Amino acid sequence: MRVVIADDAVLLREGLIRLVEENGHTVVAAVGDGPSLVAAIIEHRPDVSIVDVRMPPSHTDEGLRAAVEARKKVPGSPVLVLSQYVEVDYADDLLADRAGAMGYLLKDRVSEVAEFLDALHRVAGGGTVLDPEVVGQLLVRRRRDDPLRNLTPREREVLGLMAEGGSNTAIARKMVVTEGAVEKHVRNIFTKLDLPPDEEQHRRVLAVLTYLQS
Repeated sequence: MRVVIADDAVLLREGLIRLVEENGHTVVAAVGDGPSLVAAIIEHRPDVSIVDVRMPPSHTDEGLRAAVEARKKVPGSPVLVLSQYVEVDYADDLLADRAGAMGYLLKDRVSEVAEFLDALHRVAGGGTVLDPEVVGQLLVRRRRDDPLRNLTPREREVLGLMAEGGSNTAIARKMVVTEGAVEKHVRNIFTKLDLPPDEEQHRRVLAVLTYLQS
């Protein structure tokens, strides 16, 4: 494999170079900042890039932001992120294009060289490798951001039938409840989705759009 390595810590970068090359691969570029990573990926089109999250100038999330930018310029470019912490926003952005070929591992949890190399191969092959802690935090984020999180199961069912085009009468018939019960569920849905009466927009349509987007 042809590999790009991005890490501003010289000792770690040199260690990764040695590890990669001793296992039969070629490091085509080794850089220490985000812009250089983007440029290296555009120039070399590597089989996979190993990217540290924290790089100059702020040593916060430049590596992740650079990886996201690089994948926009070179769609699907395989990236394996190594980090000491989970940066949920940019992990989400890396996953958002659904192109695969990405990994996010926490440094402290990579306990074996063979495990790391296996992850590298899987990402280069188009797979997705995520540390369990990353998965956990992404799930928490999704639950927190879900606009339907406050709906009861019954209200979700009503909203789903609304999305299928059902009127209150049709929904009541399908759920074997009274039309009044459905009307109550619909009012609750509008309240929980923060859709007050509005002469300009149809609340039922807005509720369905929210359901579809979630």
